[in-house]
Amino acid sequence: MQFIDLAAQQARIRDRLDARIASVLDHGKYIMGPEVRELEEKLAAFCGAKHCIACANGTDALQLALMALGIRTGDAVFVPSFTFAATAEVVPCMGATPVFVDIDPTTYNMDPASLDRAIAHARELGLRPAVVVPVDLFGLPADYPALQAIANDEGLSLIGDSAQGFGGMINAQMTGTFADITTTSFFPAKPLGCYGDGGALFTDDAETAALLDSLRIHGKSTEKYDNVRIGMNSRLDTLQAAILIEKLAIYDDEIKARQRVAEAYTAALYDCFVTPHVPEGYRSIWAQYTLGAEDGAARDRIMNSLKAKKIPTVVYYPRPLHTQGAYVEFPRDPAGLPASEAAARRVFSIPMHPYQSVDDRSRVIAALTIES
Repeated sequence: MQFIDLAAQQARIRDRLDARIASVLDHGKYIMGPEVRELEEKLAAFCGAKHCIACANGTDALQLALMALGIRTGDAVFVPSFTFAATAEVVPCMGATPVFVDIDPTTYNMDPASLDRAIAHARELGLRPAVVVPVDLFGLPADYPALQAIANDEGLSLIGDSAQGFGGMINAQMTGTFADITTTSFFPAKPLGCYGDGGALFTDDAETAALLDSLRIHGKSTEKYDNVRIGMNSRLDTLQAAILIEKLAIYDDEIKARQRVAEAYTAALYDCFVTPHVPEGYRSIWAQYTLGAEDGAARDRIMNSLKAKKIPTVVYYPRPLHTQGAYVEFPRDPAGLPASEAAARRVFSIPMHPYQSVDDRSRVIAALTIES
């Protein structure tokens, strides 16, 4: 059984992928070829953003966003602790300080009350609160209305880390359109992934889009050898753009299929585990289907049992960032991060992809029901 079945997806569109790849090989424009612009236009149209800027990967997208906002030494950037390291690691690269915020225990996304406390604490430490970076964890959009209100009140910018959530919605508005800048990742395991690394940024501001376009190509101006600012080399390969164009064409259909899988899981498992909570008006794209066990010992027992039955499971994430060696000295919500620590002990993810067979899903459910 596959945790994520990329082979089934490839079989569905293999002829279109082959044609797209052949076209790139024929025209030979391997860097910033016409498919990159075509992808950017289609991604922007898909989510409703005015501008999309493709880049080399999701981590670069986050750093480019911070660069565009002028983040510097002395700035505080507020990030959740219960996420992948990329969200936080780009902050010290800019000379700024990540400040860790707790999560809502029901959604696993950034907790607005914890953010309020973290902002006040950063000021006490002499830092300048600058940016909030919520994460759309497991495919569920963060609480953008509440977080944007705090950012507005405090004079902060908002960067949406939608590496796992591109295509999620709040009241029919899609991720890519909530924050000042939204980033995403096209890592192969993501719901919309390429066959290598890739990323993108979204904004409704034309000046920000132009700045990001410059920053991703060495700080270029209109003249090739006149670099007007310090940038980086973060271009999306044309081949990856070509692949993503064909994957985007079936993406909405795949999101609907993921929803059907999630609904079946929840209907069968809500009495046995803590099943994912999707607030009213929200749409998750189910990058992961994540369950909560009673405690760490129960999680280990369940995962070992499923492994013996050849059913894959994964823990995202076994250690919150504020407990990891590289980040343990950085500031955090002074009330602590108990929800992040509890989630790290209890959660585990089960197979989730749009090509899951009914038989495979039944096997997963039966194994989990027995173990609960």
